[in-house]
Amino acid sequence: MREYGGSRWGVVVPVTNALIVATYVMAAATAGVWLRLLGVDAVTAALVAAMQILLSAQLHAAFLRHRDRRSAKREISALRQAGFEFSRALDDTWSKMEDMRSAIDAKTSAQSRKIISELQVLEQLMHDFAAKIADKAKSVPLPDEQPPFEQRPSDSLQSYLDTPGQSDLLEIIRASLEENRVDLYLQPIVTLPQRKLRFYEALSRLRAEDGSVIMPAQYMEVAAPVGLMSVVDNLLLFRCVQIVRRMIQKTREIGVFCNISGDTLADSEFFPQFLEYLHHNRDLAGNIVFEFAQGALAKAGARGEENLSYLASLGFALSMDHVQSLAIDFRKLHALGFRYIKVRAETLVNGMAGAGAMVTAEDFKKLLSRHGLNLIAEHVESERTVVQLLDFNVDFGQGYLFGEPRAARDEPRQQERLENAAHVIPFRKAG
Repeated sequence: MREYGGSRWGVVVPVTNALIVATYVMAAATAGVWLRLLGVDAVTAALVAAMQILLSAQLHAAFLRHRDRRSAKREISALRQAGFEFSRALDDTWSKMEDMRSAIDAKTSAQSRKIISELQVLEQLMHDFAAKIADKAKSVPLPDEQPPFEQRPSDSLQSYLDTPGQSDLLEIIRASLEENRVDLYLQPIVTLPQRKLRFYEALSRLRAEDGSVIMPAQYMEVAAPVGLMSVVDNLLLFRCVQIVRRMIQKTREIGVFCNISGDTLADSEFFPQFLEYLHHNRDLAGNIVFEFAQGALAKAGARGEENLSYLASLGFALSMDHVQSLAIDFRKLHALGFRYIKVRAETLVNGMAGAGAMVTAEDFKKLLSRHGLNLIAEHVESERTVVQLLDFNVDFGQGYLFGEPRAARDEPRQQERLENAAHVIPFRKAG
């Protein structure tokens, strides 16, 4: 007797079989009764009835075996079909996995070739700039080595380098650049009020031979007059590209602000190379924002503005920092490709009128939004300041409250700390 799963079939099938057997017995008994009526003796009638029951049972068993064979054939066929489809699906899956692996290998290989190419370019530029630095250093006399009058640098540059300590610092800067002791530091820029990490600002630090760090305020004062800022900016650019390529392997939601000095913007030798390099790396346009000081933009001139517009045409957004005056042509700023403007938190809280703003801090964000600009409050140092900034609908915040600049190698740890802080101390507007 076949067994069927489930309590329902476990009861119904035996009952059905019992009814069938009862039917066979009744048919045999009826046949025996008719044989007796026809005059057949009782023993013969009983034997005929028994034979009829056995024959009926054999026929029923044969029917059940035939039905079972057909059912088994159907199940085997279904299993074969399912196995074939599974095998085909498995083959398709393996094929897709192979295609994906090949694509990943190709992408990784291309990425590696691109990084190697960038490092080779960087190495060549370092050699070229080292020669340029050496030539500049040789052309700048020390205070006790005065050349003939006709070979001296300009009076202003000479008097600047005659200042005690300037020549020594220039030599330290020159050595740091020649030996590639330029470190990349990252400071977080977070959304407000969520305090979610959105950007890093890349900052360069020079390292002296004894390991001491030379801050931008120190080296820019000496490097700019002798034309070395393009060297620093060039190294910063390459480091930014490398750190961004490393970041986008995890997420494309985080970008990097890369500072470019006004001297570099005006450098007719370097900036065209800068633009050409970015043309070949415009796939990073959504993750790199180039930042220029307000003073550099004011001195850019027609050629500088043309360079900025070309940079924006490649898809790179621009940002303006070191803002001293808020009497700005925001329409023109947006037309040049600027999408961000950084204003000190102290200015937004207390100094709008002193900075020449035409609107109050409460309306400043609306003015910027009309011209497609995002507002970043920088130098945010306290929670009290944050509460005040929330009244002005500031888009982003930057400052030691959210994280101090750290060496690029510490970037993953810094990001984890920021994300944890966002859960532990969320911003709430005072109610």
